[in-house]
Formats: sequence, structure tokens, C-alpha cells
Amino acid sequence: MSADNEFDATEYIQHHLTNLRLDLSEGVIDSDATGFMTLHLDTLIMSIGLGALFCYIFWLGARRATPGVPGGLQNFVETMVEFIEKTVSETFHAKSKVIAPLALTIFCWVFLSNLMDLIPIDMVPSIMYAIGVDYWKVLPSVDLNFTFGLSLSVLGLIIIYGVMGHGVVGFLKSFLTHPLGPWMAPFNLVLNIVEFVAKPVSLSLRLFGNLYAAELVFILISLLPWWIQWTLGTPWAIFHILVVPLQAFIFMMLTVVYLAMAYEEH
Repeated sequence: MSADNEFDATEYIQHHLTNLRLDLSEGVIDSDATGFMTLHLDTLIMSIGLGALFCYIFWLGARRATPGVPGGLQNFVETMVEFIEKTVSETFHAKSKVIAPLALTIFCWVFLSNLMDLIPIDMVPSIMYAIGVDYWKVLPSVDLNFTFGLSLSVLGLIIIYGVMGHGVVGFLKSFLTHPLGPWMAPFNLVLNIVEFVAKPVSLSLRLFGNLYAAELVFILISLLPWWIQWTLGTPWAIFHILVVPLQAFIFMMLTVVYLAMAYEEH
């Protein structure tokens, strides 16, 4: 599959940005399906597969751990765990057995999802097209459903940790008394609702926007003649190597910060 022999430029771009969609209401795969009863199968399969890969790698590292000279996998796992544990301890000052594993999961999952952007743009779609699957987006982070789903999970945890830290009454009361004091309760409520909604929206859109723009640049480069693709694609891929872990770290770090803010006293 290439832009030269089967698609014009517009169709090529649209094809690479279209998910494999399953319309649950009719039980058929329809690329034009929208709505609540539509599943993006490629995003689900890729994200679940990458999550399983992360679990397997760390499980294997733990299983092969030895008290003697550590191997490469053990070194990698221990380095990641220590890095996340140090980052969390500097941000979340209360005691919690959940925050560090959560931060590690978010960082590695988002990192692996972003890393799919470095796979040659036509490789996986071409393989899927050859076996009869017309659409396949290999990059979960370019699907707003994936990024927004992660951010909604974070929002749920913010509510849980807010209640854990202040109680139900204290958590709800903070919406009326912070930051301007109880005498400005209506303004406090408006400000806190806006801030509360902005957290998941900003988390999801930041990750989605950065990866969507990067993916679109790769697609546009692939439309150029083959002899110039490497000239432009290689430096962009090298630059993108920095973007992949950075976006994962930002998502993880903001999650920990939001949970710390919800749990701790103002």
C-alpha cells in the first residue's frame, strides 16, 4: 500500500488517520461508524497488547532477579523502579502503596504507546491491508479515546484520593472554601469546577496533540519521493525519540501531582 498506486494524497492521509471501527449496535465493522456504541478495535488491541508486554517484561525481570551480579533486564527493571520511586517520593509526601506502581504503569504504558510512532508509517497498515484489514492505526496515542480514557481514570483517582484525604464532606467542602475563602463560595465553586474539568481535558489533549502532530508529519514525509524521505524522516525520527519519553513522563508526573494536590491539605 502506498500513496502512489492506490490512494491520492488526501485519501492516503485519511486512510492512515482512520481507525478500524466496530459498530456494536449493528455488529459490523464500519469505518464511518461513530457514537457511544462504536469500538476502535485497533486502539483496543494495540493498547491491551502493549500493556501486556509491559507486565510481561517486568514480571520476567522480577523472576530472573538474583542477589548476585544482575543481568541486563534486571538492571533495566531496577533502574525504572528506582527512578519512578524517587520521582513519586519527591512529589507525593503521604504514604501510599498504590501511587508508585500506578506511576510506573502510566509511564511505561504511555511510553510504549508513543514508541509505536517510530515504526515505519506504512509497514503495519500494509501488512494488515494484505490480510484483508482495510484500516489499522498502530499508534494508540493518536486516538483521543485512548488518551481521554486514561485521563478519566486519573480523574476518578483524584476523586478517590480527595475523599481519602479529606473525607466526603471535606472534599465537597473544599469546592466551596478554596481558594478564596468561605465568603466567596459561589466563585470558589465555579473556579474549582473549571479546574476539575480542565485536568483530564488538558492531560488527554496534550498527549493526543503532540503525538497526532508528529504522526501527521511522518505521513506527510511519506508522501514525498523515496529519495528525500530519509533526508527529512531521519532527523524528525531522532527528534521524536526525545518526544516519546518526554510525553510519557509529563503524563505520569502530572498524574502524581494531581493526586498529591487532592490528598494533601491545602
